[in-house]
Amino acid sequence: MSDLLLQFIYALFATCGFAIIFRVPLKHFPVCMIIGGLAWSCYQICLYYNASAVVGCFIAACLVGLLSDICSRLFKEAATIFIIPGMISLVPGYNIYYTMEALLSSELGDAAKVGSQTLLMAGAIAAGLLVIGAVINVIRSIVKKTAALTRAKL
Repeated sequence: MSDLLLQFIYALFATCGFAIIFRVPLKHFPVCMIIGGLAWSCYQICLYYNASAVVGCFIAACLVGLLSDICSRLFKEAATIFIIPGMISLVPGYNIYYTMEALLSSELGDAAKVGSQTLLMAGAIAAGLLVIGAVINVIRSIVKKTAALTRAKL
């Protein structure tokens, strides 16, 4: 448990660093940091319960998408302000590096294994954001239609 808390704190600071690089407005730093920390913690919890890294990335990306959409509505800002720094902790950078290293040293079996997992993780991140975006749009359209029907009855 203390290891997860320590990783959460590290993810907070990593997210803060990328929020600086991507020039997120200073007032949104704490929210971006929390989203990034929660995303990494969600990923680590999925791995703890023996889910694959791809599934962990998907679930954590769904969490980032949901929290970013909520925060974008609360703060009346674009969701990308919260998505990009929050998603950075999930990017499989080590896997990309290891894939390139295996390719350069002609270990094609290792390169194919790690490279395919890296691509699946990147795809899971994109799919998680897309799924949450689609679900939110469906919910939003249902709410609008319900509100319009309610107004029409009055």
